[in-house]
Amino acid sequence: MVTLIEILILAVIQGITEWLPISSTGHLRIAESYLRLSLPVFFDVVLHVGSLLVVLLVFWQDIAKILKAIAHRDFKSENGRIALYVVVGSVPTAVIGFVFKDLIESLFDNLLAIGVALIITGSFLFVSERQKNQNKSLNYLDSILMGVAQGVALIPGISRSGITITTGLLRKVDRQAVFKFSFLLFIPAVVGATALTAVEAKSLVVADIDYADMLLGLATTVVVGYVSLKLLWKIVLKGRFHLFAYYCWSLGIVVVLLQALTAF
Repeated sequence: MVTLIEILILAVIQGITEWLPISSTGHLRIAESYLRLSLPVFFDVVLHVGSLLVVLLVFWQDIAKILKAIAHRDFKSENGRIALYVVVGSVPTAVIGFVFKDLIESLFDNLLAIGVALIITGSFLFVSERQKNQNKSLNYLDSILMGVAQGVALIPGISRSGITITTGLLRKVDRQAVFKFSFLLFIPAVVGATALTAVEAKSLVVADIDYADMLLGLATTVVVGYVSLKLLWKIVLKGRFHLFAYYCWSLGIVVVLLQALTAF
């Protein structure tokens, strides 16, 4: 039986780490391993839904403008171009996810690989502020590269927000544009992942879960995630994104050392 405390712990972890550039998947796998949890597929679906709700709440105005541009087939406007960029950027993410699906899934229970991936994430974050004069408009190449970065972030321990925003910043794209596009690009990715998880699951009905507790976990993920995403927005605008590198390095090194010690 998954307890309410366990659900809330993982919900808070998801709410914080999904948006801050420190890898939600990596943190969840580490927590599940050390807490000795074996969570049902349904819980993953709930976390995905919670993450999607946070993005919809924060960016609903931008999403509404994009949908309006699509409805009017106005792809020459700024919002219409963003819609095209999201489509173009989603292609490499989907291709990477499809081609390397088995390899990526094999890493989910490999804490050593997750620790190494966290160290790699830290290295990306550390160089994120190297480019100055970030005032370029987003273009197709930027969207493709950020889509590739999002595909790489399917590896547990590689932060999706971290690597996609870093890619945009290194391309000298305007900070506000990079931030918004990173999370607009997240929408089709999380919808696709949720649908795939649900389809591949033998059943989403689980006997040993209190659905009221799960609903409370969902609400916790949304509330904590909303605050976390707003905090990240301020951090990116202030040019402090790279500071998360030290946390990722520290956690990654600790995980690698612990795995090395248990191997002997």
